[in-house]
Amino acid sequence: MPHSLYNKMVLIEEYVSLKKYHTFGIDVAARYFCEIKSLEALYSLLNLLKTDHHYQHLPVFILGAGSNVLFTEDFKGIVIQIGLKGIRIIDETKETITVEAAAGENWHQLVLWSLEQGYGGIENLSLIPGSVGAAPVQNIGAYGVEFSDCFLQLTAISLKTGGKAIFSKKDCEFGYRHSIFKTALKNQYIICDVHIQLSKNPKVNTHYPALRQYLAEQSVTQPTIHDISNAVISIRQKKLPDPAILGNAGSFFKNPELVLSEFTQLQQRASHVVHFPVDNNTVKVAAAWLIEHCGWRGKRIGDVGVHTEQSLVLVNYGQGTGQAIKALASDIQTSVFEKFGIRLTPEVCIL
Repeated sequence: MPHSLYNKMVLIEEYVSLKKYHTFGIDVAARYFCEIKSLEALYSLLNLLKTDHHYQHLPVFILGAGSNVLFTEDFKGIVIQIGLKGIRIIDETKETITVEAAAGENWHQLVLWSLEQGYGGIENLSLIPGSVGAAPVQNIGAYGVEFSDCFLQLTAISLKTGGKAIFSKKDCEFGYRHSIFKTALKNQYIICDVHIQLSKNPKVNTHYPALRQYLAEQSVTQPTIHDISNAVISIRQKKLPDPAILGNAGSFFKNPELVLSEFTQLQQRASHVVHFPVDNNTVKVAAAWLIEHCGWRGKRIGDVGVHTEQSLVLVNYGQGTGQAIKALASDIQTSVFEKFGIRLTPEVCIL
């Protein structure tokens, strides 16, 4: 039964199914569950976790939209879902605006908001599922753009002390699908809001080959930010299944980055491997190509499998378990390593 605690500001529910709170749709439960819709409620909850012996030693998991997590079993601690809302302009110049977006905002809705205002910079990141607060954790990226390109700073609250901290771009240690919140500061902070800088006179980014191809097919020779967003949405919808219809978390693995000597060795095994140069000494290899050429595309095992259109996407056909998806991912990693000598790293957080 749900019960309200700490000055009626925080509602902590017991034995809550997480099936509707994450895009894989796995039927697992949280021992305790709390949705946070205000900073006051967040501070109250953190005080409760620190002072009430019943909660003091429980594991904590911070949940946004649940689009990058795989639950393999019931969570025995407390799941805190961040529902903080709000988008506002906090600074402006002739060329740029600075936007503060609360962590609980839907990322794609923020992109649509920026397009409505005529501001550019994040249109290539259209239709990426998830919340604003998850964007810096993952350093989300797509079609030649990463979140860190527009990021200025974020505000976060320490789970341990309740103290507020401001993190700059340097502090976040951004990398490819990486930030300090996935390593040294994992599970130590709750992100409350982010500041991003957008352009009033945007220059569109069409560096990504699939994007250029789509625009050419549509005879768009001078694309606007709206054209870029529409193109990205169309490409993503064609390649990626809708989580509301078929449970998934988007790309399950990162694209491996190899130094030039490693890539040369790979080409001796696979001369036609799809790849993209990162810099003079680093090459990014398409994980989807590796997986597909190990025979996994469209393969189904029980009620889980690999998507028919995109080999990077593992899917739950309805009654699949997190353990089954984890086992499938492990088998894919093994086969890719045995054939190509490359270890795939999951992009998804596995619990």
